[in-house]
Amino acid sequence: MPKRVTKGRVVKEKKDPAPKKKVIKKASATKKTTSKAAKSSYSAKNIQVLEGLQAVRKRPGMYIGSTGVAGLHHLIWEVVDNGIDEAMGGHADTITIKLLPDHWVEVTDNGRGIPVDIHPTKKVSALQLVLATLHAGGKFGEEGGGYKVSGGLHGVGVSVVNALSTDLTATVHRDGKIWTQSYKIGKPQGKVKSIGKTKTTGTTIAFHADPSIFETLNYDWKYIVDHLRQQAYLTKGIRLVMIDERSAEEKEEDKTAVAFPKNSYQFYFEGGIGSYIRHINKNREPKHEQVFYTEKQEGDISVEIALQYTGDFTESLHAFANNITNPDGGMHVSGFRTALTRTLNSYARNKAILKEKDPNLTGDDVREGLTAIISVKIPNPQFEGQTKAKLGNPEVKPVVDGIFAEQFTIFLEENPKDAENIIGQCLVAAKARNAAKIARDAVLRKSALDGFTLPGKLADCSSRKAENSELYIVEGDSAGGSAKQGRDRHTQAILPLRGKVLNVERARIDKILANNELKSLIIALGTNIGEMFDIEKLRYHKIIIMTDADVDGSHIRTLLLTMFFRYFPELIYHGNIYVAQPPLYSIKRGKDVEWIYNETALADYKKKYGVTDEDLNVSEDEGEGEEATEKKEEKTKPGKKLNVQRYKGLGEMNPEQLWETTMDPVNRVLKQITVEDAEKASEIFDILMGSEVAPRKKFIQTHAKSVKNLDI
Repeated sequence: MPKRVTKGRVVKEKKDPAPKKKVIKKASATKKTTSKAAKSSYSAKNIQVLEGLQAVRKRPGMYIGSTGVAGLHHLIWEVVDNGIDEAMGGHADTITIKLLPDHWVEVTDNGRGIPVDIHPTKKVSALQLVLATLHAGGKFGEEGGGYKVSGGLHGVGVSVVNALSTDLTATVHRDGKIWTQSYKIGKPQGKVKSIGKTKTTGTTIAFHADPSIFETLNYDWKYIVDHLRQQAYLTKGIRLVMIDERSAEEKEEDKTAVAFPKNSYQFYFEGGIGSYIRHINKNREPKHEQVFYTEKQEGDISVEIALQYTGDFTESLHAFANNITNPDGGMHVSGFRTALTRTLNSYARNKAILKEKDPNLTGDDVREGLTAIISVKIPNPQFEGQTKAKLGNPEVKPVVDGIFAEQFTIFLEENPKDAENIIGQCLVAAKARNAAKIARDAVLRKSALDGFTLPGKLADCSSRKAENSELYIVEGDSAGGSAKQGRDRHTQAILPLRGKVLNVERARIDKILANNELKSLIIALGTNIGEMFDIEKLRYHKIIIMTDADVDGSHIRTLLLTMFFRYFPELIYHGNIYVAQPPLYSIKRGKDVEWIYNETALADYKKKYGVTDEDLNVSEDEGEGEEATEKKEEKTKPGKKLNVQRYKGLGEMNPEQLWETTMDPVNRVLKQITVEDAEKASEIFDILMGSEVAPRKKFIQTHAKSVKNLDI
């Protein structure tokens, strides 16, 4: 199931040193004594206790995921979550987020305001307790004025923001007065004090992230707008206001601002996730106009579900618990899927659409083309793992199953035309699934142990340990030849693909298996595809897309990423997919050669050595390997000019160069493909690879100015 927007993470690797031979020596008595003494030196004095918020600063990744861009923005989410918790409890309806000059952020809600009175046992203001103590907040109490439902990190949110900020100021409107308190690196700079009177209630948190903790303090305006739009959909009736008051220089640094050029945005959706479904499907062809939507509560569990079928061939399902995304699903998803399959089969049988001899529709049949959002709100959510990727509360499953089955049955009965279109879509999917099964059985009927034959064009590695093995997917036979000769044959396999592969955005599995290039890739992976997919059978733990650094190479890379995202998403979620970064230039200074991977690196090189364009003698590859290099050397002008060689294709590098720059684990640079936003990633693939031309044209026009050095 897709989640989060696709981004690259640079991973530089170091090769493991060669294993040393074991030398067995008889230990002397002295050495044994020393060893025992060393062991006994581990005592109570070695135990370090981190007081207050020290633990957060010592290990920030444990609390916000990373100290990169995602972690920086997580600070905003944590403060916003407090306001959303107030809104979910019916105490607030507006949250305002401001980006201020000099990397300050201010978040204001019109909720009840954080309490400021003295805590009965801790003997300090409740505001200070919330801001300076981990696991202190109103989200843990069973009764009273706390929260029945909450998201965030359950009481550590604002205190973590405080710990990771150089400065933080809290301003509370409550009990007819305005209260304030300031902090530096999590330490209070005085007591909570009253500074005036007010007739309103609410809380304002202004903070400045610590540059010694974070890799950057540059906020991504588009990322913030996208995230807060999603939160507005999930909390029906809340108004989220975003205001950008940064300096002109700071806005210039934020390259994403071009997509959202205005300085302020407001999101308010009375329709909740029903409106969210329409937003997700805006570039897709709906199979029925009426969006199914229901919101009901059973006991203390609130369930909100919306769905619509489209002409897509894959499922787009987004699950949330207390507004926290659950990319791995959980009990709410299980209950929904069980009820969906059962309800559609029951309706089709009752209306005689499915005859007695016809088999039931399967889960795969009813999920093709489905866009669905499941949002539950529960008092004590149990998540599996630190990232809260999966909801584990067993009591949620029967509640979701019962509510959805009842309401969806009513929807089908009251909207017979829509019901007919939905069942028709499922029947077409069932026929396609049977065709795909026949095709898959014909291609993949035997396993490796049963005489399974790998593709002839695959140059496999000798290692049979998947964790040590890598598969390079290479563009063309020319680059494939260089890669095969230059690789480490023990761990690196090479699969050359001929030409542009099939665009799977508009294709079912039977069409994919009929495509020779993709069929070879699927066989090489070993996981199978569709309902037969098994990640445990993956033959390589690193799958590296290695294409030319030109427009055609980018297109092929996008086609392959589309296939992995739509049909092998688990490989992306488990971190198995990478993109190789071949060099764009080589610069020769005497006998030394330096490899330059992009235009920015070239500019940095020129600045470092005081080189101008007149000092460079740029030549482009005309052929392949050493012969081409000799031709270029003949053209090189004499004098003090630096010889700069521009590489347009991987095939233009000889095997030694390709190994040294792009395949050697000691030197290479890989970008690991990750997903950060399910809905946004799916939308981008819809725009770039779907059949609708207008959204793609608009996307190109919007982002054209941000493209540099386009090589056509």
